[in-house]
Amino acid sequence: MTSPIGTSAAAIGLSGMRVAQLRLDVGAHNTANAQTPGFQRQRVVQIAQAGSGGVEARVEREAEVAGENGDMNHLAEDLVGGKMALYSFAANLQVVKTEQDMLGTLFDERA
Repeated sequence: MTSPIGTSAAAIGLSGMRVAQLRLDVGAHNTANAQTPGFQRQRVVQIAQAGSGGVEARVEREAEVAGENGDMNHLAEDLVGGKMALYSFAANLQVVKTEQDMLGTLFDERA
């Protein structure tokens, strides 16, 4: 399936930004509910968009269910995952900015 936002570097960067935001959201959700009895953690599954570049993602529930005291075993994993998502977001934002700068320079040269 082709992405509706196209195949430009900016489109690829935007898809990466969306996935990074989703990872942050899921990590925050897991952290906020870690002490909830019976809570099922969520995880993000990324799918490469063949041919058009970029990435799509979906959220899945993990099979493991937290016990009566919750599940604090994955807290470090969620914190590190959040930091990685922030860096991923920043890197993809830089891709979008770079394409905008290149297009701006191209238009300036043609004017």
